[in-house]
Amino acid sequence: MRRIDDIAELEALYGTPSDAALRKVAQRLTPAYRRWIEAARFCVISTVGPDGTDGTPRGDDGPVVAELDPGTLALPDWRGNNRLDSLRNIVSDGRISLMFMVPGDNVVVRVNGTAWLTDDAELRERFRRKTMLPATVAVIEIAEIYAQCPKALLRSGLWGRDDSAATPSLGEILDEMTSGEIDAGAWERDYPERARTTLW
Repeated sequence: MRRIDDIAELEALYGTPSDAALRKVAQRLTPAYRRWIEAARFCVISTVGPDGTDGTPRGDDGPVVAELDPGTLALPDWRGNNRLDSLRNIVSDGRISLMFMVPGDNVVVRVNGTAWLTDDAELRERFRRKTMLPATVAVIEIAEIYAQCPKALLRSGLWGRDDSAATPSLGEILDEMTSGEIDAGAWERDYPERARTTLW
């Protein structure tokens, strides 16, 4: 199998980007990009560190990030499994990409930039949910923000289908990975209560 390792050769296979693809990029939040991100309750963040890359979902019951100023976003980190893969990467490297999605909308908005973590009490308080506060907040300095055309989501039919019947449950995955030490049935039975008491 031939490996492509020359940028000029790669670009020759694809041609020149369209005018729209180049002109849609901003370095700060614009009114339209602000409205779009405020509607997003979900994003995927990608980071890089000494042990490699990490991609992880982030979600909230309102906007998934808050604007600190037109060039800066804040992303709360709600306690999860405490692996801290993305957070370790942010401390080590800081490079970050975010991919925002809104259910029913086939456009994806992407942000690339640099992040750092804080446990600042005032900023954490801004994200309070009932009795819960995020452990930390990622402060993201925007380098570029742009919309991705809808072709990928249109091809996949993401918002118009439900393929979940074909997927194993998380309990089944844990059962398989632990050779039965974590029982799928017990994990699935107990999870709703654990999630309810720790969600907020």
